[in-house]
Amino acid sequence: MTVAELILWTALKNNKLGLRFRRQYGVKAFVLDFYCPARKLAVEVDGGVHQTDRQSALDKDRQRIIENLGIKFLRFTNGQIKHNLTAVLKSIKDSLSN
Repeated sequence: MTVAELILWTALKNNKLGLRFRRQYGVKAFVLDFYCPARKLAVEVDGGVHQTDRQSALDKDRQRIIENLGIKFLRFTNGQIKHNLTAVLKSIKDSLSN
């Protein structure tokens, strides 16, 4: 688990946003960083490797497949989590409310 994933997991675990999240949750052939089954919400943390054109294209295809299963998808960078966790958590909470 990366530092950013650990920071986010610490904020998500134990129902801190009112709903349970799972870590490293399997969906089809994919593993989601974090998943809220009750709201069908996936949360992914993107490190530097996700910035390459090739990985970005693979991530978009993967996200499309997962969204086609009816799962909402949020994606945050390591920097967003490390430097603005409050905004990240607000975005997640807002998505859980919809």
